[in-house]
Amino acid sequence: MTTRSGPAHGRPGPSPGAIMSERPQLINLAYRFLGSLAEAEDAVQETYARWYAMSRREQEAIDSPGAWLTRVTGRICLDVLGSARARRERYVGEWIPEPLPGGTEWLNGRAGGGDPADRVALDESVDMAFLVVLESMTPAERVAFILHDVFRYPFTEVAAIVDRTPAACRQLASSARRRVRAARTPAAPTAQQARVMRDFKQAWEAKDIAALVGLLNPAATMTVDGGGRTGAALHPVTGAERIAHYILDIDARAPGMTLLNRSVNGRPGLVAQHAGTTVTVAAFAVTDDLITHIWAVRNPEKLRPWATPRT
Repeated sequence: MTTRSGPAHGRPGPSPGAIMSERPQLINLAYRFLGSLAEAEDAVQETYARWYAMSRREQEAIDSPGAWLTRVTGRICLDVLGSARARRERYVGEWIPEPLPGGTEWLNGRAGGGDPADRVALDESVDMAFLVVLESMTPAERVAFILHDVFRYPFTEVAAIVDRTPAACRQLASSARRRVRAARTPAAPTAQQARVMRDFKQAWEAKDIAALVGLLNPAATMTVDGGGRTGAALHPVTGAERIAHYILDIDARAPGMTLLNRSVNGRPGLVAQHAGTTVTVAAFAVTDDLITHIWAVRNPEKLRPWATPRT
């Protein structure tokens, strides 16, 4: 568990710098728990609010502040996940996890001189296909699996966060692992996916239906998240030809769109901009040179990290 040991009782407590140095770990955990950067930031902010609401004596009595911060963040995220199901039943259309830019594309004050604590480490555990599988888990399964299988926390520490026995946490992680294995398909190497993305972008720009269809698996699925805020299919679009026509219909409704090859959650993807504003961020699953799934996020609330930087 990535934490720092606190002081013994009666000795000076941890410095503000030491406490805040835990923030990157907490943001990384919370994003994987929740699939939303905005909600992750809120959860971590609430964790720090609870820390600073304690007296100095109460803080000094905590042997490992890092472990305390992790435990509180995990419990806050469990509560958020519990309420998220009810919220998503009222959500308009399909719900997709919030997409993240790549390192050099981390915008809206998060690139260059931005706060590195607000970045999420981009690895296979934030791949969009993986995050979608996490959405199928119960809150306790998701938290136990991420803590143990992704971040390598021992089950004794996981138990303190999910308020279960270590044996129960082991069962939760095992159940989650089965879900991941059942849903996973072989992913194309990054270079191969990047080539497919370039070809797909070229076909889209050329409005070449045949070329688009040729890059899609015949049984491909496209899921679009508009959140009721912008035009989006309310249900997944299935089949290569239907997806190709749907994409070009979007293009016809917003002529003059600019397509950009960008890293989305650590994998090659596409970004569509209109009049300088990012309107769609699309993540892809590619197997055997064919696109098997497209996750297109159009809800502007989820595109804030992709906002054009101020000049």
